[in-house]
Amino acid sequence: MRALRPVRGTKDLLPEESRRHRHVVDTAWRVAECYGFREIGVPIFEFTEVFRRTLGETSDVVTKEMYSFTDRGGDEITLRPEATAGIVRALISGGLAQDLPLKLFTSGPMFRYERPQKGRLRQFHQIDVELLGVPEPLGDVEVIAVGARILDALGLLGRTTLELNTLGDGESRRRYREALVGYLGARLDRLSEDSRARLERNPLRVLDSKDERDREVVREAPLYTEYLNEGSRAFFDTVKAGLESIGIAYTVNARLVRGLDYYCHTAFEFTTTYLGAQGAVMAGGRYDGLSETMGGPPVPGVGWAAGVERLAMLIDALEAPARPITVVPVGAAAEARALVIAEELRREGHSVELAYRGNLSKRLKRADKVNARLAVLIGEDELSRGVATVRDLDSGAQTEVALASLGERVRERG
Repeated sequence: MRALRPVRGTKDLLPEESRRHRHVVDTAWRVAECYGFREIGVPIFEFTEVFRRTLGETSDVVTKEMYSFTDRGGDEITLRPEATAGIVRALISGGLAQDLPLKLFTSGPMFRYERPQKGRLRQFHQIDVELLGVPEPLGDVEVIAVGARILDALGLLGRTTLELNTLGDGESRRRYREALVGYLGARLDRLSEDSRARLERNPLRVLDSKDERDREVVREAPLYTEYLNEGSRAFFDTVKAGLESIGIAYTVNARLVRGLDYYCHTAFEFTTTYLGAQGAVMAGGRYDGLSETMGGPPVPGVGWAAGVERLAMLIDALEAPARPITVVPVGAAAEARALVIAEELRREGHSVELAYRGNLSKRLKRADKVNARLAVLIGEDELSRGVATVRDLDSGAQTEVALASLGERVRERG
């Protein structure tokens, strides 16, 4: 019988990699809490319409990458490809608009059907930060700041570059769209088939194309900054000044855009050169029109998402976990007591491994395998005298310790 394997584009998080993932998520959550963010959990699947409305009918995610199906009740369901849409849906359906502003953090698996490659899987994991109900540029600065501090806490800020751009307000966007359509329309024969189809519905997405033909055309396209009105320039200047005031370096990337109409003002990405083609590790922007697109009230928003897999790949070796204590019983009576001793030590905060089987030699080999620092040896003789033998597995030195004071003596030995 053929052995079962994971589905293409998925992978098991074996213990060491799982520890790296947990380190990324826990670090992010700890930093986000310092900024006043609260955790929110949203379902892994939603009605498909949630993502059609937010990601756009013509986007690659909707047309090519979503895991969608009809459930037994006849509803169209989609595994979430990102977190923002679910969070804004929760804001609307949960009646949270009365609690604005809201600072929300979430993490978990996302799903996209795309070609698996380094740092990109079909089931992947993200951390996500959203600030809802704050229209001022200070909100953009704070959301970028929490991202930078998370990267710094992970030891990765020096390996990334913050790329920043502005999409301006609705008026600026309309002016730029008209200019871009005029420029691209005059070069229609040089565009890819996908970009020719996008030109009418969502021309800004042509700027994101990875097709070399499109990239060549886009290289000389008009820049967004040339079409900003005074208010949009002032907003962007305030964001840049805010970042500078708190020591967050950035570079302006005039080609960094977001294709959907509800995006406005700040767009940003933290990128790296350490992961090959998969350069973006954290990306976000302002989306003041998203709630209305989903049928909700006007609620300004700004946020970002970061790939846990990519961040975990960038992290240097983690500090080794605390070395455990191994309780090694010899004989049936000692095995029964060893279970009690192990639980008592765990209740006092020690990491404890219980040697389950084999003679003394085999059980001590198991202690070496788990890199234990101490072995608590218990036999019938020790039990009769109310003591245990505590052996330092580095030096080999050992001493007898009264069972009544075992926890205290172990704690003294570090």
